[in-house]
Amino acid sequence: MSNVRVAKLALEDGTVFTGESFGHRGTVEGEVVFNTSMTGYQEILTDPSYKGQIVTMTYPLIGNYGINRQDMESRQPHVAGFVVRELAPAYSNWRADMSLEAYLVQNQIPGIEGIDTRALTRRLRIGGAMRGILCTAENVPDDAALVDQARKAAGMAGADWVKEVMPSEPYQWDQDQGDWRLGRVERGDGLHVVALDCGAKHNILRHLTERGVKVTVLPPDTSTAEIFRHRPDGLFVSNGPGDPAALDYAVTPIQGALGKVPIFGICLGHQLLGRALGATTFKLKFGHRGGNQPVKNLDTGRVEITSQNHGFAVDQKSLESKGGVVTHINLNDGTVEGFRHRDLPLFCVQYHPEASPGPHDAAYLFDAFMEMMKTKKPPTPKRLTELQALREQPE
Repeated sequence: MSNVRVAKLALEDGTVFTGESFGHRGTVEGEVVFNTSMTGYQEILTDPSYKGQIVTMTYPLIGNYGINRQDMESRQPHVAGFVVRELAPAYSNWRADMSLEAYLVQNQIPGIEGIDTRALTRRLRIGGAMRGILCTAENVPDDAALVDQARKAAGMAGADWVKEVMPSEPYQWDQDQGDWRLGRVERGDGLHVVALDCGAKHNILRHLTERGVKVTVLPPDTSTAEIFRHRPDGLFVSNGPGDPAALDYAVTPIQGALGKVPIFGICLGHQLLGRALGATTFKLKFGHRGGNQPVKNLDTGRVEITSQNHGFAVDQKSLESKGGVVTHINLNDGTVEGFRHRDLPLFCVQYHPEASPGPHDAAYLFDAFMEMMKTKKPPTPKRLTELQALREQPE
């Protein structure tokens, strides 16, 4: 390995991994996390929920199908840095526009390859997600200096990264669907959804518009009065990065909308809805990030394989004391993955039913949102089962 290409990843626990740089040359800090997905590195790079994080891919070969314009989950990548075992030396896919390395160079994101990502992942699972420094500069500092930098880096607890990714002004989501076709769906023609964008993935908005819904996207600090000025039939609260406990400005308008309009939330939106009801949230040891998380739907008894990306969770005891009814649990650690309210027309999930790429087991939840906007009541367990079965039928 040439000294010109040397790169290092230093963790706050004193561990330093030495590999070879690719992408942009520079030094970044962030929370070091891992994702177990076998595909989807482009969607991971462009997911705003990864703002402030250095992402490690556990699958050993990354970059083999390149980067294309259509599969972006936002307008630009948001990860601080990218860690892989091996960068594919060439890419091959008829939809590809450029290589992964060219994309990282274009967007000034440093990457490191050639390290033992199994050892790194094991360390993160045992010690938890850690602050880290990724250095791919021409002159890499010594290990002690990098570790010292890592220990001084900002942590994720208490961090507000939503302000870095939220829209600066309202907009209508009317992008051409292109080749996207999401299958049999419950139509919501004529309905109007206001989406609070905390860092929304594009495929969430695609799922809404595929169902014939008008989508008006607002920043999450929009007042309740402004939300209702748009006369929504439903309110959607999106995914996003950082600690939900630092987002009181997003919780306040949700609290004002409780009971006045049907509400659906995903990921950070799930956490914000929990906090709007008065529940608390906490930081997970190493989070859930990947495309194969098993979740049990307590209403239907079915186990769904889900795509996830989050480092915080809603506390079950505090949620239930505020009228929340847990509907989904994670089968790996028992944490809350979804809830509804016993009286109000709202429900939400911690995972991503719009997964792209990933399992589509839970895409029927968008159909349930369509029905809730029409009936003003959360769907019953029986109806959820019917919607799931309907979506699984061939067209």
